[in-house]
Amino acid sequence: MSDQAQGLRNLILHQSRQQGRQQERATRIMTVTSGKGGVGKSNFTLNFALALQKRGYKVLVFDADIGLANIDVLMGVSAKYNLYHLLKKEKTIWEIIQKGYNDLQFIAGGSGFHDLLRLTEDQLNDFAEQVQKLNGTVDFILFDTGAGLSKETLKFILAAEETIVVTTPEPTSITDAYAIIKMVNSMNEPVQFRLVVNRVVDWKEGKQTAEKISMVARQFLQLDIPTLGYVQDDAHVSKAVKKQIPFMVEYPNCSASQSLGRLVDDFIAKQSPGEQHGGAVKGFMSKMLKYLRY
Repeated sequence: MSDQAQGLRNLILHQSRQQGRQQERATRIMTVTSGKGGVGKSNFTLNFALALQKRGYKVLVFDADIGLANIDVLMGVSAKYNLYHLLKKEKTIWEIIQKGYNDLQFIAGGSGFHDLLRLTEDQLNDFAEQVQKLNGTVDFILFDTGAGLSKETLKFILAAEETIVVTTPEPTSITDAYAIIKMVNSMNEPVQFRLVVNRVVDWKEGKQTAEKISMVARQFLQLDIPTLGYVQDDAHVSKAVKKQIPFMVEYPNCSASQSLGRLVDDFIAKQSPGEQHGGAVKGFMSKMLKYLRY
């Protein structure tokens, strides 16, 4: 009987610890943006999310690209519901969450973001209340914003505080990436930038590209812009896009998948063990409401 009692106590203790871990889950919000279109921003966001998920993290991708929302297209998934249905109170936040490859959770923007900019005070508060329910349910919420610096994109970047800027080695892409960093910096908000250089020939080209942006940012903006990593140029990526399957899923051993995997491993390794983001969603929504009212 004593063994059974001890076994029961161990089971209760295990369940208690599991519940504690779930309650302590800290949701982290990041925006992903780029200075110009065509640099692979949405494809990076999708595969970055899948790589995080593969390493045991719960991730939600929020397609916040008002003009060209395409996370669902990249996965060949037809989103039944999107943000519009939430704003019209036809569906709850839980009901508009869709699932893609490997059960990756995502929310499609659709026409909802246009409506988001025209909400009344009461509607904004209802929207904030719904989104805040996500806090603690996932480890990461990734907002895939539009390319370039529209008013809508700016609101998301300023609210999230942490932004990944995706660029390529092309001179125009480098210039536009710096321009978006400069513009956000002029708003005097504490936004943490990280650089990702996509479609590099090798790590050397990626390093040189990142250093160009970082050097100018330090010299003229007094900003330290760390590099998150590089993703190698790979023909398998375009093949995966045509198949509407994420390249991390369809070609897990290709050079792009391997370089992205290393990027994610470095990203995880560099996180501070004591870093907490428990109030991230509430803080994000508080700032978002402020900018939407502005």
